[in-house]
Amino acid sequence: MAVCLNTESTYADFNMLVHDKYFVDKTSIFEKINARINTKNRYLCITKPRRFGKTSVLNMLGAYYCKAYDSRELFDGLNGSKCKTYTTHLNKYNIINLCLNTLPETGETYNDYISLIKKSIKSDIMEAYPDMKIEDFYTIPDILTATKEQFIFIIDEWDYIFSHNLFPESHGKFLEFLRNLLKDRSYVALTYMTGVLPIKKYSTGSALNMFDEYTMLNDFFFEEYFGFLESEVEELCQRQNKVPLDAIRDWYNGYQTSFGTRIYNPRSVVLALINGHCRSYWTRMGKMDEVLFFLKYNIGDVREDVVKMVNNIPVRIDIEEEYSAGQENPQNREEIYSAMIIYGLLSYRDGELRIPNKELMIEFEKALKDNDFGYVAELVRNSNEVLNATLDKKADAVASYLHNIHNSELPILKYNDENSLSCVVTLAYLSARNKYKIVREEKSGKGYADFIFYPRQNHLPGIILELKANATPAAAIAQIKEKEYSEKLRKEDVTYILAVGINYDTDKKEHQCAIEEL
Repeated sequence: MAVCLNTESTYADFNMLVHDKYFVDKTSIFEKINARINTKNRYLCITKPRRFGKTSVLNMLGAYYCKAYDSRELFDGLNGSKCKTYTTHLNKYNIINLCLNTLPETGETYNDYISLIKKSIKSDIMEAYPDMKIEDFYTIPDILTATKEQFIFIIDEWDYIFSHNLFPESHGKFLEFLRNLLKDRSYVALTYMTGVLPIKKYSTGSALNMFDEYTMLNDFFFEEYFGFLESEVEELCQRQNKVPLDAIRDWYNGYQTSFGTRIYNPRSVVLALINGHCRSYWTRMGKMDEVLFFLKYNIGDVREDVVKMVNNIPVRIDIEEEYSAGQENPQNREEIYSAMIIYGLLSYRDGELRIPNKELMIEFEKALKDNDFGYVAELVRNSNEVLNATLDKKADAVASYLHNIHNSELPILKYNDENSLSCVVTLAYLSARNKYKIVREEKSGKGYADFIFYPRQNHLPGIILELKANATPAAAIAQIKEKEYSEKLRKEDVTYILAVGINYDTDKKEHQCAIEEL
């Protein structure tokens, strides 16, 4: 629990951040937040996935507003110092900083939890105002009002007891505590509150309806300040020479602002640059079985969607209601996806749902192997066989495997169109992603190859895979040669290349395959 009034803790945290090699300047947010101080819109709740920079911004605001010390040396020269209201609000306020993610060492009830919060606030007030007799007041609002001063409340992980399902019978009491502390209080100059889960749906009556909320589904105002923008990532890459921007894009790109600007998960980008190696960082920092956790609520409804998204085919869906703090576990397709968007497991823009990036794609691929996905899981778990058959040039074995997938129970795989055939190939070669970077519809030579497999290990061949319907595998390989699809691989110094031609006969419902070394 970090409850502080006139303390240097936020200064120390931001001082450490601003001197970090991979610091990204988000201080221009001052102008937008300063405009809310002492207005009716002074209650802000910004909810984003974990590791998206919420706490960094929170510490930055604490260091900027707190009047216990002079932080000009930290901010002069940063973007925020150019704001018109920069000096107006610099170090002008008392700060009450609440981090609500720690339970008391003794006691396991809601009363123990909320009592610790209250006791901590009172203790700090007593320290700051030693002449006040705390025992003369009944409530914390009465004490704060008696100071005749204004405060900025900075609240981190407001939703902790909701997201961890603690004290569910007392969630209403907790919301009432926040309402009573903050709503319509003259001592509140600003409340800046962050977490992962939105509050709107759970709040009954007028509990916390004074907050303006900005979420992964609804943020046209603050979205650029959470996560790294494409331009910021490019600049960070220039501070080192180990990891190129293209590798960062491949692994961590995938979210977008409402205006189409790319956003990256900060934690993963920074760790990749520090370690000089791209891998799944963010997904190792918490319970990333959340992917399967949410899908399991209704796998029957989402199975086909997951297969599409793993194949980089967006799923069109209208998400109107947000998954919120205190809500029951999601049941239907829309509620499942809403929850996954809020947690950052899926991206959503212009009515299209996607798996954001490679880091998350790995988690969805793992989910497809779970027994609850039934026959799809069996196909995926055996997908290493088709790669081995391809490398061994066993064309008949590849055709047989594709035939089994195409004739499975999944409706999308029965359609005789390009997306269906692509999904078949994606499932067949899913395990190959550990050894290959697989790109669909890749521009190469004189056209677009259906699939190009870029080897991650030098001893493996490159693979070009071309699909045909009601033609012949030989025609597919002829197109690979004629269109010079091998150009991209050869530019990557891949000299051993396999051309794989696959044909699907819609009348006979049969696959044929041919494999040839180029």
